[in-house]
This record gives sequence, structure tokens and C-alpha cells, in this order.
Amino acid sequence: MLVVSLLPTIASASPADVSEVAPGVFVHIGQVAEASAANAGDTSNWGFVVGERCVAVIDTGGSAATGSALREAVRAHTDRPVCAIVITHGHPDHLLGLAAVAEGGIAAGELAVRQLAHQRLAAAVAARTPAYRTLAQRQLGLAGPPQIIVPGERVDGEVMLDLGGRQLRLQTWKTAHTDHDLTVYDSQTRTLFAGDLLFVTHLPVVDGNLSGWLAQTPALRQLGSLRTIPGHGPVVKGDGWQAQTEYLSGLRHAVREALKQRVPLQHAVEAVPAPDGWQLTEVYHRRNVTAAYAELEWEDGD
Repeated sequence: MLVVSLLPTIASASPADVSEVAPGVFVHIGQVAEASAANAGDTSNWGFVVGERCVAVIDTGGSAATGSALREAVRAHTDRPVCAIVITHGHPDHLLGLAAVAEGGIAAGELAVRQLAHQRLAAAVAARTPAYRTLAQRQLGLAGPPQIIVPGERVDGEVMLDLGGRQLRLQTWKTAHTDHDLTVYDSQTRTLFAGDLLFVTHLPVVDGNLSGWLAQTPALRQLGSLRTIPGHGPVVKGDGWQAQTEYLSGLRHAVREALKQRVPLQHAVEAVPAPDGWQLTEVYHRRNVTAAYAELEWEDGD
């Protein structure tokens, strides 16, 4: 387990608002916004699943404050100990609460708390640690850099978590939103924690591979979930992938057309129209065009 920098963990906090979206499955919906001191980094979704023996936490929010509120939410809804903390990917809005959760004494007795993530998460976070520290300190108005903990148990392929009468399937994916995406599927309630492989309301953000993301989506749809918890935005019942697929497909087509016409990147960023119906387009659409341009510039054919 890698710890980078130090900042005291918040000792206590009020429980975050959570909804029981299925029996034993609790979810907190973060704000669709950029992280700030006003929202204390509460800009992503997280949740926990309660088994007969113990609890698994999925993602931890974007600050020590969100992690502390998560910890108190678990305590408010069950007396069973946490035996696993799963991080779906290494972006700060999903990871920075881990220190407060892990260090908050939510295990009981001799039960060990497993911390799990994609096998490539550690390298991805290590490469960006200085940037993540600087950004979080500025956005959240922190006196010092935040504590960053990287889960020590690395997942490659599939891992089953037994919570006692309840099995969770952790599954890694090829490069899509990032190069280290992981999902959590509760077969008992057919609930999928998709992390940022699915965005709802919040404009999707390309930080891995646009074509890879589109290529992974059919398999994600075929998991057969009754409900999906996206990384951002409300819980979706049934198939909630269409709007995201249309945006990503449209982005790829538009950037390919710009490349065929030899439009320079600085002009393409302005020429590719922002989509309707999404929030935070002003923050992320141009960035997505830039990422897609760099990726598709070197592809073979159409």
C-alpha cells in the first residue's frame, strides 16, 4: 500500500445521504459539478453492499470529508464490519476519500479489510500524484496536500468477494475511460457499479481510449444488470448506455472528419460542436476533442 503525503483524517462527520436502491445495496449520488471547497469534493457516486458477514465499499469520494461521511453512513445502516474497499479507477474524485475510510476503524475484531483495484491503478496514480495533489489542494482549499492511498491488492481479470451469503464479482476491462477501469457486480440483486465506464447527466470524460471505450460497451451491456450505478449521475434502471454511446460515437466521427480534412487541432477543438443534454460540457468537451484527436490521428483507416 502506497501512501503519498500526509493530511490529518477528519475525526468525525455526519453520515452522507444514501439510498437503498436494492436490498442491502446503498448508494450516494454526488453532485454533478467540479470539486470545490463548497462541495468538499462530493462530486462522484459511491456505495456499499451489505452481506451476512461483512460489507464491501465501492469508491470513496473525492476528499477526506467524503470518506468520513461514507464511513459514518456505513455505521448508520449496519453493524457489520467492512471487509473490502474497492476502487473502480484512480481519478481523485473516486480515490481521495480512501484514507479516511481505511483509517476510520470500520473493521471489527480480527477481520482484515481488503483494498482492491485494477492492477494498473497504482502506476497510473503514481504518474499523476503531483498533479492530483496540486489540483485537490487548490480546488478544495486545503492547507496542505491530501493523503493518497493506493489499494494494495491488484485485480487482473475477475475476483469474487464473499460477503457472506452474497457474492460480488470484480472485473477489469481493457482501456476505456482509463487504462485501469474495474466494475463491481452484485449477482443477488443484479446491480452493477460501473464506475466511470458510465456517465449519466455529466458529460463523459475520455482519459483512456475512445475507440476502446466504445468497443467495451457491448460487453458491459450484456452483463444483464437490472440497475447500474454510474460514476456520475443518477442510478439507471435497465439499459442506460445509449446516450453515452451516441456522444462518444459522434465525437469519434466528428474528429475523424476533421482529420480527413486536415483541420489542425486548435481549429478542431472549436469546430467539433458540443452536444446538447449534458452538464459540464464547457469543462470537458474540448478536452475530449483533444484526446480523441491525439488518438485517432494515428489510427489505420476508418
